[in-house]
Amino acid sequence: QVQLVESGGGLVQPGGSLRLSCAASGSIFSIYTMGWYRQAPGKQRELVAGIASGGNTNYVSSVKGRFTISRDNAKNTVYLQMNNLKPEDTAVYYCNADIRTRLTGPRNDYWGQGTQVTVSS
Repeated sequence: QVQLVESGGGLVQPGGSLRLSCAASGSIFSIYTMGWYRQAPGKQRELVAGIASGGNTNYVSSVKGRFTISRDNAKNTVYLQMNNLKPEDTAVYYCNADIRTRLTGPRNDYWGQGTQVTVSS
């Protein structure tokens, strides 16, 4: 009974900024890696940014220096600050989290519903 709810998408001009949020709720024992994926029409879904529970991060090369992933463990929330947005960033962005729901259970992936980010003049 885990749910990931995303917010913050929208339409922005090139060079603008957006901040995406994803909050996990429900039966949660521990959250490990959290990340953001995106999928543009006709393209495969790709990992944009990931962050481990200890704070280590990784980014796809095309967003390095422009995007910053962070998390608030007390709120079970992951953020993606997107600056200097480009038309090539247009896609549906999906939140992902690796979660253990109980002490004796396995770790499983959960996905948000997706939020549209459109960068256009």
